[in-house]
Amino acid sequence: MNALSANSDADFAAATHALLHTHGALLLSLAKRSIIHTLDQGRPLEVDLSTLPSPLRETGACFVTLKKSGRLRGCIGSPEAWRPLGTDVVANADRAAFHDPRFGPVSLEETAALDIHISVLSPKHPFPVTSNADMVAQLNPSVDGLIISDQGLGALFLPSVWDQLPDPELFVARLKHKAGLSPEHWSDTFQAWRFIAADTGADWDAIVTD
Repeated sequence: MNALSANSDADFAAATHALLHTHGALLLSLAKRSIIHTLDQGRPLEVDLSTLPSPLRETGACFVTLKKSGRLRGCIGSPEAWRPLGTDVVANADRAAFHDPRFGPVSLEETAALDIHISVLSPKHPFPVTSNADMVAQLNPSVDGLIISDQGLGALFLPSVWDQLPDPELFVARLKHKAGLSPEHWSDTFQAWRFIAADTGADWDAIVTD
């Protein structure tokens, strides 16, 4: 990572940790309200941006991860920022709960056992690597999120995935598997990007929606 990327990541980390310290509870509330609204009304919540603090009206990218009894129950997000962060949280909470193709829709009976986690993503940086071994060697465990793409296939791992896959070689191999590529896959058209993320989360019952 070059000095410019390192500086921009440091600035993002400081700003986003401050944002989550101030507004993390509200973001979690929005995510919970989004899920409740779809369960009650059968359609996604439409957030009124005018009611949100200005930082949540600014463009931002997030992933919303749901866990049930410690196991993944849904995870959907935006790899790049393209809409207000508050809107992104509401939309991705709905998609994680009801439209993750790996799981059936969340039921009302399940909600009390859910944890909600929100990861706010930095802009991605090109990750120029010359081989699979080079990519593995350059990764920063527990810090880097990684996006890969080749032959029309692609996948993303959040930095939080390092908790389950702390070995860089296994991290890359599982990401390639997620993309539909073999662990040994490499080509001249292979592309990769790095990013960082700041996280917040809480148990369902601990998230206030009033």
